[in-house]
Amino acid sequence: MRNAFVDELVLAAEKNDNIVLVVGDLGYGAVEPFAKLFPKRFFNAGVAEQNMMSLSAGLASEGFHVFAYSIANFPTFRCAEQIRNDVDYHQLPVTVVAVGGGMAYGNLGYSHHAVQDYALIRTMPNMVIASPGDPMEVRGCMRYLVANPQPSYLRLGKAGEPCIHTQIPEVVPGKWLAIRAGINGGVSYLTTGGTLDLVNQLWSQRADFQGISLHSMPLWSMQTKKNQAQQVENYARIITVEDHLMDGGFGSWLLESISSQPQLLAKINIKALDAKVCGMVAKQSTMNQQGGLTEALLCE
Repeated sequence: MRNAFVDELVLAAEKNDNIVLVVGDLGYGAVEPFAKLFPKRFFNAGVAEQNMMSLSAGLASEGFHVFAYSIANFPTFRCAEQIRNDVDYHQLPVTVVAVGGGMAYGNLGYSHHAVQDYALIRTMPNMVIASPGDPMEVRGCMRYLVANPQPSYLRLGKAGEPCIHTQIPEVVPGKWLAIRAGINGGVSYLTTGGTLDLVNQLWSQRADFQGISLHSMPLWSMQTKKNQAQQVENYARIITVEDHLMDGGFGSWLLESISSQPQLLAKINIKALDAKVCGMVAKQSTMNQQGGLTEALLCE
């Protein structure tokens, strides 16, 4: 996902002189293609995320679309006030880019675990969350964000994620993206972010999944809640899956979205990380297993 992001950023910058990349002293080994081609539009703000975000907001106020890049919690929790006051409330075109969503950096300890980031970002009224499920969705999200500059949060995995899509999908905020078609009116899984691959693998492992649908939601926000009830009505049961805590997460967002139609609430079954993973340290697959994203629990 990280490489797909940099590829798309370079393509966008070749066409648009207002594309800028700011990093928080991270990303080396990935961001060099942009830095070498566009040295006057590349800035290293150092290990100073609050300054990085206010610098990004300042550049955006002068007409630039700024991508502010760092790992997991560093461009979110460390500079939450600057994102809210400088970027979101001023509706400036800054895309906060967090690499290592969920437990992608599980081995590096909980300073690097992004399992509460949705909860923070989705309470900001002008932010759109871009949480792609594979490198193709990364490219689709980037093309949408470049064409629609606005306060936004791009949550990436790390590297080596498989491509689920065979071509770059057209992504629209709040619209479910069909991955697998099952029985009309039956059961559908709905993922956001890196859990798409985790769930998609179930179709190759279990014969009983052939009648079940799978959707991804790579773009969502406070403003797109109003679009959800109509999509939920099309299925008898929706199972949401995310590598985030349930509290403040994606499944909770969907429940809030349909709360005005309480007859729909019972259709939603949330699969999210258990809070016991907070404070644990292990590789991503182990952390997801410990947190409850196992085949047995996903199929309940």
